[in-house]
Amino acid sequence: MNEIIALNLWQFALIYLLLIVVLLIMKKCNINQSKLLMVASLRMTVQLTLAGLVLTYIFEYPHPLFTLLYLLVMTGFAIFTVLSSNKDINRRFKVIVGASLAVTGFCIVAFFIMAVVGVSLFNPRYTIPISGMIIGNAMTGVSLGLRVFGESIKAQRSRIDSLLNIGATPQKILIPFVNRALETALLPTIYSMIGMGVVSLPGMMTGQILSGTLPMTSILYQIAIIIAICAVTCLSVFCTLYFGYRTLYNERLQMTI
Repeated sequence: MNEIIALNLWQFALIYLLLIVVLLIMKKCNINQSKLLMVASLRMTVQLTLAGLVLTYIFEYPHPLFTLLYLLVMTGFAIFTVLSSNKDINRRFKVIVGASLAVTGFCIVAFFIMAVVGVSLFNPRYTIPISGMIIGNAMTGVSLGLRVFGESIKAQRSRIDSLLNIGATPQKILIPFVNRALETALLPTIYSMIGMGVVSLPGMMTGQILSGTLPMTSILYQIAIIIAICAVTCLSVFCTLYFGYRTLYNERLQMTI
């Protein structure tokens, strides 16, 4: 009774009919992102299929090295994804982005796995899926924060130049942009927390319930992971922007952007 219902190939294929609905709406609204949607859907399918094959092997033959390599690949891909969409930032800023994602992600994952769950950091059944949720949300938060930060600076460029001309320091000028970007990056997580349990049942909780886990156990895990996601989003975006904005001016307090 507690066994999850396996989907056969034809049942699974039905879900792609919903993409046709999305494509039709995009076409009607003249949204020229149909190719991007198709590429994203194809990549998602291929990547998740490959991940499933790799995880099946890792779970059957668990080894600390496999878990570590998977985490490194996951973190590296997250950093690459963020940097590929923010090519205009300078090299020092890019190093800070990578370090912020890697260090904050690893610290939160290690705390969650070893302190909250109480298992080995190299336990693949816990570490890999939980790391995916934590690092994935950190990646999304940093991407959003960088986008808002960059767009705000571009929109306010004339105001920034005026403030510099009257003697304002780059720190005082840029800190409000950092704060606004951090707030924007945190809002999706905060709003999801507000509606959680009433409007939605989150993915981790749903998956555990489908697999036969008691609802209360699933709830405790979900609360814990959402708080971890909130923390890693805040820390990764804060470190990225707080240390990164300092690369936008030189030692003579002259803006280099």
